[in-house]
Amino acid sequence: MNVLVDTSVWSLGFRRWKAPANDRDKQLMALLRDLIQDQRAVLIGPVRQELLSGIREPVQYERLRQKLRAFPDEPLLTEDFEQAAELSNQCRSRGIMGSTVDLLICAITLARGWQILTTDADFPGYAKAIPIQLHRTPK
Repeated sequence: MNVLVDTSVWSLGFRRWKAPANDRDKQLMALLRDLIQDQRAVLIGPVRQELLSGIREPVQYERLRQKLRAFPDEPLLTEDFEQAAELSNQCRSRGIMGSTVDLLICAITLARGWQILTTDADFPGYAKAIPIQLHRTPK
């Protein structure tokens, strides 16, 4: 099963790939490495944009851009965006607020039967309102 990797995990991976800060980070990096080697790690354009946004140094930006080029963007459909809007409405009706990108991630994974790998604390909240599958992350 493919796993859509959220910005939080990619960011951690590119910042701490060689020297994870703690055991949890080490386990996450091993998990990401396994997903990449098994060709099950998926990237979408909006996550790519989040990763590249805010990098002040052009050299750093270019280095990251080149590394990310190894991962093609999953093609997104009109239905993915429509489903994301529906999921947003579902969550809001239950008092759960979500970002546009987060709910797009949820819609894509639901449509394709994938899991989500994230460290973002918002996703377990979304899972209370919508039937997303979170990839088990280290504690």
